[in-house]
Amino acid sequence: MTLKEGALATYVTSDAHGHVRALDRALEMARPGTQDTVFVLGDMVDRGPDPLGVITLVRSLPNVHVLMGNHEAMLLETILKDDQLDMMSWHMNGGFVTSEQLDALPRERYAELMDWLAALPTFAVVETDDARPTAAPGARRMHVLCHAGIDAPRLRASLAQAGVGPDGRGGYAYATAEDLLGAMVSQQVEDLLWIRREFWSNPTGLVGLDGRGPVVVAGHTPSILLGRYARLMCGTGVDENLRGVMVEVGPTRDTGGVADRICIDCSAAAGYPSGRVGVMRLEDRRVWYADINEGE
Repeated sequence: MTLKEGALATYVTSDAHGHVRALDRALEMARPGTQDTVFVLGDMVDRGPDPLGVITLVRSLPNVHVLMGNHEAMLLETILKDDQLDMMSWHMNGGFVTSEQLDALPRERYAELMDWLAALPTFAVVETDDARPTAAPGARRMHVLCHAGIDAPRLRASLAQAGVGPDGRGGYAYATAEDLLGAMVSQQVEDLLWIRREFWSNPTGLVGLDGRGPVVVAGHTPSILLGRYARLMCGTGVDENLRGVMVEVGPTRDTGGVADRICIDCSAAAGYPSGRVGVMRLEDRRVWYADINEGE
């Protein structure tokens, strides 16, 4: 099955970390249409040279949905506490340029931006066509989107409390977007923004033997480091030039050979020469990469 010409599509990207030129190039290659949907899974700021430029570009996109990342949360917490030790810690974690750019903003622009960041959600659920070559005609797929990952046992328990259990093949193919959104409310914000090993090293239990069920899409963990945490990676997390790539994780016999997690952090935080920004189209999993060039 292939993506139909003219069909609406859903794109995801994450962890640009201030590298606005690379993000702009990746989006230019992917060319989402004005009626398509773009999800940005956080960590727009810190590390790179133009964090507010990333925010400006992201907010200019038509039909964009932005989620909170741990670096946006760190920014907000630091400014709210106004504590010098917290400020030093944020700067050590890549926040110095972000802080400088914020300080240079006019008061009204600064206040509006802080309000916008504070209102960012921590998760989303989206259903798309499944246009991968191996998918059945007319197949659909739920995707749970968040910055870092989920507490999968907690999610399954929340679904059970709502009367939603696994189907006959062991997955949750019949869980609706409403079911998943209701269950995601019970997730700890700390996990959604920071989790790593517990998420990447264990199956979610959401995809069944027939390969159907929700797939979790997250960033936060740079792909060049993903091997420290993940099992059953589809690749090493880098290409032949040792640049970061998006990675599907977790295909087993129990999932019908389908990955139940996708890491979309292409290691932009590392900068040149290993960092990239990537954009994925969820329907067919096509990916576009923009390398971070020297000086960017």
